[in-house]
Amino acid sequence: MPQFTIGRLARAAGVPTSTVRYYERSRLLHPEGRTDGNYRVYGTTALENLRFIRAAQAIGLTLENTATLLDFRDGRTAPFREVQTLIEERLSEMRKRLRVERLPQIEKVEERARAQSGPQTEPQVVQGGQREDDAVVRRAVRHAGLQRALI
Repeated sequence: MPQFTIGRLARAAGVPTSTVRYYERSRLLHPEGRTDGNYRVYGTTALENLRFIRAAQAIGLTLENTATLLDFRDGRTAPFREVQTLIEERLSEMRKRLRVERLPQIEKVEERARAQSGPQTEPQVVQGGQREDDAVVRRAVRHAGLQRALI
């Protein structure tokens, strides 16, 4: 099993050594031991955890949230509902943020779609009970590749 010094662990994960030390102080990473020269020694589990922490941060989870997920994953706690709630809340936040960030693009697509549909008249009801202008906007959004922004 490979063993890493703090420098090698940091390089393998693409982070500075100060980040590894910070995560250790935060109790998210744990060295497996120390060498005769008193250097920290980490195993592959620490590398996996470090990569997991970075990925969790990349999607906006706090270190506290990440610690909860690590504890759950490593079998130290079994708060399934807590983990599920945490993930659902984060997904909801991300969806809201995407909608806000994409709103100007969506409004432009709507404008273009309305401009292309000709003079504005009272919307006609079409199949499935959708209004005609709604159907035009949906087609334009699909065409512009923004369908996921509306989910």
